[in-house]
Order: sequence, then C-alpha cells, then structure tokens
Amino acid sequence: MVRAGDADRPLNLLTRTTLATGTQALRRQDPVLGEWIGRIGPVSLRRHRHRFGALCRAICAQQVAKKAAATVYARFLVHFAPSREPDPERLLALAAQTLRQCGLSGRKATYLHALAEEFQHGQLGRLRFSRLSDQQIIDAVVRVPGLGIWSAEMFLIFSVGRADVFSVGDLALRNGVQRLLGREMEHREIEEISRRWSPYRSVASLYLWQIAHWPDPQR
Repeated sequence: MVRAGDADRPLNLLTRTTLATGTQALRRQDPVLGEWIGRIGPVSLRRHRHRFGALCRAICAQQVAKKAAATVYARFLVHFAPSREPDPERLLALAAQTLRQCGLSGRKATYLHALAEEFQHGQLGRLRFSRLSDQQIIDAVVRVPGLGIWSAEMFLIFSVGRADVFSVGDLALRNGVQRLLGREMEHREIEEISRRWSPYRSVASLYLWQIAHWPDPQR
C-alpha cells in the first residue's frame, strides 16, 4: 500500500519560478548543457492537471503516432461532453465496443476501464498526490494494467508537475543526452549522468527533448 509522505516535506514543483531557477542552476552546474540552453532559449511546460484525464490520454496514446493519438483522444472525449475531461463513472458506463469505435484496441478499452475502476472505487481516486513522494506515485500508477514506469514518469512531469524526474526509458531523452555529450551510452551511464542535474532533472529533460530534435546544421 502506498503511504502518504511527510506533509511538511517541501516538494520541488514545476512552476514558472522553478523553471527559471532551474534553468539558471543548470547553466551554472553544466556548461555543456548551458551552451545548448543559451541556443534554445526559455522552455515552457503545459501541465495536464486533470489527473484521471492525463492517465486516460496516456493509455490512448500508447504505440500510435502523435497525430493519430490526438484524433483517437478527441473521439474518446466526445462521450463526456459537455465536459472537456473524462470522468471515471461515465467511462465505466461505456461499453468496450463503444470505446473501440473511437479507434481504441480492445486491450486499451480494458485498460481504460481498469483505470476508471481504480479512480472510482480503488486507491488512485483517494490519493493526495501532493503528499506523496515521486516513487510512491509511480508505485500507485504502475499497479493499473497498461500503465508502466515511463507513463508514470511522464505523469509526474506533465500532470503532477514534479521538477526532479528523469525517465531513462524515454528514447528521445537518451538521444538528447548522447547528442549533448557526443557519444553513445548505456542506460545505466545515462541515468548516472542525469544525477548531476538534480534537483531540476525535469527542467533538464525539457531541454534534452529539444536537443534530441534540434536541426543538425551539417545537414
């Protein structure tokens, strides 16, 4: 069972202030990353604060292209109008066939129902995320079928808004680190390197995603 963390323990959350503070700290701590930060400029983060909606979107987006995922999720949301977010009770009332008509596989329909059940009657719907550590949140999320560590880590960054998360399982992040340092590395080494960016690894991640996709001037 996930236990609540110390209510008095300060949590490093992603806000405009911590984005700015973290960016400056990273430039001081890591001159190589700092050069890229200067080239890229300020980054921003648009958080999906609706916890249930964020995890529904994560399931809908699995193993499909970004544009296709957006189309599927838009069809999915039609069933919750006029609300702009899904809710567990209404999702549980939707038949699997209805979900498949949105473009979801039968397996994803099962995952979505399991997530709704967990929010409606299980533990996730009762958790106070603000009082949990990052690891406690990950442990709670991965108990839901269809949600793994990568999904939980993205949830930590883009929904809960934690500032010190690095997902070594993310291919683009690994590519960003390797481009930053100019060589290929094993997962373990990349994870070790990421520790130099603590307590702002989420901020570093925002830049590393940019670095991974930054145009190559030699092409």
